[in-house]
Amino acid sequence: MLHIGCHLSTSKGFENMGKTALSIGADTFQFFTRNPRGGQAKEINPQDVAALRALMEQNHFAPIIAHAPYTLNPASADPKIRTFALQTMADDLQRMEFFPGNLYNFHPGSHVGQGIDAGIELITEALNEILTPQLHTTVLLETMSGKGSEVGSRFEELKRILDGVKLNGKMGVCLDTCHVNDAGYSLARLDDMLAEFDKQIGLSRLKAVHLNDSLNPLGAHKDRHACIGQGTIGLQTLTNVINHPALKHLPFCLETPNDLAGYEKEIKLLRSLAR
Repeated sequence: MLHIGCHLSTSKGFENMGKTALSIGADTFQFFTRNPRGGQAKEINPQDVAALRALMEQNHFAPIIAHAPYTLNPASADPKIRTFALQTMADDLQRMEFFPGNLYNFHPGSHVGQGIDAGIELITEALNEILTPQLHTTVLLETMSGKGSEVGSRFEELKRILDGVKLNGKMGVCLDTCHVNDAGYSLARLDDMLAEFDKQIGLSRLKAVHLNDSLNPLGAHKDRHACIGQGTIGLQTLTNVINHPALKHLPFCLETPNDLAGYEKEIKLLRSLAR
């Protein structure tokens, strides 16, 4: 069975997100833990959370994905920016304890001229500071496109971060199809790409997929998502992704430039193509 959803707004509460997901044919979803540009998170209503968890159990949802704000940069050269990232992520993970067994995804960060080695070291230090043995959430490093000084566009870089994390049993990876395309990994050669991922990181670490087409050619090192089948990756290749034996059990989340009606059409299309 294909487990698929999209990014939803938390503005009307958690239970409402679950109901919205069901209304468009989804059985998972992604949400920002707070404003995607940062800031204070809303206070969690335990009754709202309990209602969502009951709805998810009744409807056999796949794990859901909380996404950290885009502005977080644990690899920054500025200590204040690093401190803000650590405090925000630590707070997010405390809040995720209301949703045990789910996923927390973040962009590893940008080294902003310090060099990739320094960036990897700072990201690893941050994770070692915030992860605890009691955590019931899996923290995901997202594969990045390689624009600017981003860390994490190469599988080797993600491996180095994971290898440096003491509690790396709490860690996983979210593969973004647009990002890996733009980073230079060919999804048209999916078996080869997954073999490289397995060699560097291990497929057991792969916990979720952001399913997006790309407006850019292979290896462009940009980050411009396209609707399914309307980009350079193409519908057939993305169909192969959702049906690959190593991937088909994972939660897939659409981050395509869409409204709810557009997401509903894409979910219906992809379900019709799932084998």
